[in-house]
Amino acid sequence: MDLNMEEQMLKIKDLSVEYTTDEEVVKAVNHVSLSLNKGETIGLVGETGAGKTTLALTLMRLLPKVSSRIPQGAIFFDGVDLLKLPESEMRKIRGEKISMIFQDPMTSLNPVLTVGDQIGEALELHMGLTAEENEKRIDEILRLVGIDEGRKKDYPHQFSGGMKQRVIIAIALACEPELLLADEPTTALDVTIQAQILNMMQDLKRKISTSIILITHDLGIVAEICDKVAIMYAGEIIEYGTVKDIYESRDRHPYTEGLFGSIPDLEVESRRLRPIDGLMPDPTNLPQGCKFHPRCPRCMEACKTVQPPEYVDGTHMIRCHLFHQEQPLV
Repeated sequence: MDLNMEEQMLKIKDLSVEYTTDEEVVKAVNHVSLSLNKGETIGLVGETGAGKTTLALTLMRLLPKVSSRIPQGAIFFDGVDLLKLPESEMRKIRGEKISMIFQDPMTSLNPVLTVGDQIGEALELHMGLTAEENEKRIDEILRLVGIDEGRKKDYPHQFSGGMKQRVIIAIALACEPELLLADEPTTALDVTIQAQILNMMQDLKRKISTSIILITHDLGIVAEICDKVAIMYAGEIIEYGTVKDIYESRDRHPYTEGLFGSIPDLEVESRRLRPIDGLMPDPTNLPQGCKFHPRCPRCMEACKTVQPPEYVDGTHMIRCHLFHQEQPLV
């Protein structure tokens, strides 16, 4: 969805991704279109199983070669379709121009290498620095994420969970990438460390003008650091807009309303939250029509059989039968 064309860095066009086995096909991402401008942060929000991580791994070209398939779509980064590049060219982009903060710091670090060696590996591959320059850059990037450079000779098991996450961020940012994919960077961290990491990401964005795709379940985090929001459900973008569009508009997709209903409100006394009924649909057997209709409290007959159209109002897009372009919003 090209709702804004200013300095476009990334353009995902009608992308679909499947995982295949001998018995079934998992439709993980379905006809996703998305754009990202330079220096912009987009929050990619949805429940577990929505396809968020698969989308990020596709951008990095890190999908499993045997079981994954991309039946259609294109990913243009600085005008070049990443899906058509040979692996040798993609290696030059991966880590240098596009980096990823992986979801679990406990399993993303090599336990037999020091954290300094793991940061230095990316620098050796992409920056062409001398040994002395490499060491200086490792010290600099560790200080940037709030770790004393004296700890570069320590191993991952000598760090706490929050410090491991900082090391992962340091590796991702070592080469000052143009695009950072942050896959739930604050999951399983206590609220104090969460706040520190979010503040650090905002500082880094200002210092090196990195664009960010932030994958998260937490709408509070999105409100704090994102410029735009994409709500993902069953592999589709069902709502998209600026933070103001999503948080302040009276018009929202019923799924987005459900996500907001699951957030505690400190101003309202309530004994229970209002979760969304039901579960994410089976990606091997997705419902016809709107994928959300089995769980939707406002489901209509059309929702069960007809793919919902897009309603676009300025920078705000909603994919839902409740909103028609020729009529006022419901």
